[in-house]
Amino acid sequence: MPRPMLRQPQSQQQTNTILSAAPTQRQTQQTRQTDKMKLDRLLRKTRSKEYMEAMHRLDAGGHVHNRHKVEELIDIIGKEFPEVEMSDLTDIMLGIVSVCYLGRPYEVHTLDMTGQIIEHYKSGQTLPGGLEKARSIALRGGYDFIEVYTDCCRCVSSTGTVSVVNI
Repeated sequence: MPRPMLRQPQSQQQTNTILSAAPTQRQTQQTRQTDKMKLDRLLRKTRSKEYMEAMHRLDAGGHVHNRHKVEELIDIIGKEFPEVEMSDLTDIMLGIVSVCYLGRPYEVHTLDMTGQIIEHYKSGQTLPGGLEKARSIALRGGYDFIEVYTDCCRCVSSTGTVSVVNI
């Protein structure tokens, strides 16, 4: 049986007893659809000021070789979505892409969630792990950064509002 992606408060968690029947295929599918809808709604919420500031610090360049700073950023991401298990979030969130202001030859920088790596990319250099689909959105402007997920991109404006782009 699939494990739920969203944490439920203790009072709402179901306990298995001898009298409870195993869920049917249909119930399991409905539960997955409900969890996906809740997760989509949660990931559309306006981002906090702390989260926005942390993502802006990515461009400073000092995080690239500082493992402690990378872990701090990932902790901030986890705090932004306390209802979601971090392992589940990293399963669907590929990373974050933003315009790089370090100057030429750099064009964008990324936070790769799978490798937990921050890197700055030069013009024409291919982004790894599915992050390339966000490059054109980042370079077009209008958003502070783009969160790249397995099924879409969530573009975050300077006010923290989120727009979903299905690619």
